[in-house]
Amino acid sequence: MADKSFLETLAYRRSVRVYTQESLDPRRVQKCIEQATLAPNSSNLQLWEFYHVTSADKKAALAEACLNQSAAKTAQEFVVFVVRKDLWKKRAQANVAFLKAQFNQQQHRNAKREKMALNYYQKLIPTLYTDFWGIAGRLKRLFATLKGWSGPMYRQVLARDLDIVAHKSTALAAQTFMLSMAHIGYDTCPMEGFDSVRVKKILGVPNKAMIGMVVSCGIRDEKGIYGPQFRVPFTTVYNEI
Repeated sequence: MADKSFLETLAYRRSVRVYTQESLDPRRVQKCIEQATLAPNSSNLQLWEFYHVTSADKKAALAEACLNQSAAKTAQEFVVFVVRKDLWKKRAQANVAFLKAQFNQQQHRNAKREKMALNYYQKLIPTLYTDFWGIAGRLKRLFATLKGWSGPMYRQVLARDLDIVAHKSTALAAQTFMLSMAHIGYDTCPMEGFDSVRVKKILGVPNKAMIGMVVSCGIRDEKGIYGPQFRVPFTTVYNEI
């Protein structure tokens, strides 16, 4: 099956509700997951993990946790996108190590730029992500509000705000994965209907982790596309200012 052009990929991708029994090549799916890591994400913290479910018992358990919807019951494989905001310290440290290595390789180093980049991960990120029972978050929100009176100020400083930030980054990775799959003629369905507690137990992830999206994978059955694609008129959603 030949790879598709970008526009062909966009047109081909649909949420497939029923798959055939044709198996997928797990290594090709894995490559699509690897490509998902190239997705843009907030502060390059990459607060995500990807669980590629291929074993029969785990697939059956996951299908049940996804309420036995047809897109889950007929899936050949699953990819679960897990939000790991709790790993922010490790991911920040990884960025610091990477930056230091890059700076050390430079013949003409810019001390001001180095300090700014390292302070971002060593000071700003810890300030933003550290919280104690919501108290620090409320103080940061108060500071942001007061600071915002005199000029533009980042205001998404509560724990729930950062949850949303991490979910958005993980969703970008999920979309990149689904487009990568469509590019090679594989099909997917992002499913919102699932029991997150059971999904966590199946995957063995810690309670602090959050399930961002469960994506079923397979080859579309002719019954798997529920009619022509509908989108509201472009003029309804497009605003030029």
